[in-house]
Amino acid sequence: MIELALGRDPDAPVRVLCLGAHSDDIEIGCGGTILRLLAERRNVEVLWVVFSGSTARQQEARCSAELFLRRAARTEVITHNFRDGFFPYQGAELKEAFEELKRRTSPDVIFSHHGQDMHQDHRLVAELTWNTFRDHLVLEYEIPKYDGDLTSPNMFVALDRPTCELKVSHLVEAFMSQREKRWFAERTFESLMRLRGIECASPTGFAEGYHTRKSLLRI
Repeated sequence: MIELALGRDPDAPVRVLCLGAHSDDIEIGCGGTILRLLAERRNVEVLWVVFSGSTARQQEARCSAELFLRRAARTEVITHNFRDGFFPYQGAELKEAFEELKRRTSPDVIFSHHGQDMHQDHRLVAELTWNTFRDHLVLEYEIPKYDGDLTSPNMFVALDRPTCELKVSHLVEAFMSQREKRWFAERTFESLMRLRGIECASPTGFAEGYHTRKSLLRI
């Protein structure tokens, strides 16, 4: 297993951009990685953007971001109200939102949706991420769902059990509106992290998986 690192200096600044179509996507897809990054780095700036949500769902998104980003050096949370399920038909407006992001940040790493996700909103966010941030490290996270579109990641972040438990705890605490959905269950999130831990031979047994299309190894 080849390992890459963001650098050895824990005080070096790291700028992170997290993008989610819906109010719980970021947390499900990369919440454990964000928690680990903030635990090990003292100077992390996070711009957290959610593109869809009613007033109640936007409030959940902000409450969740507050839980996950407690240890960040600087945070900014942006919530939009694009219509859930209709992103492809609001493409021009979404593109403008991405152009605004490009003007305000140049992140070291971007977390976004997987380009082969079956949900149309997720796919468009992934497409616009690559259209907008062409020279950045983009890690595409995965969302388990009814469509059965999970594939094989090619990058992993190992997580210890306490971090996994904290991720799941925050999800359950923040997104009360989703608790009645059959897929929104602690065992769903735990089992995927356990599976990815097996696939990358994580020493802790747990991991989150990502897809990266293009990366550069500096020697």
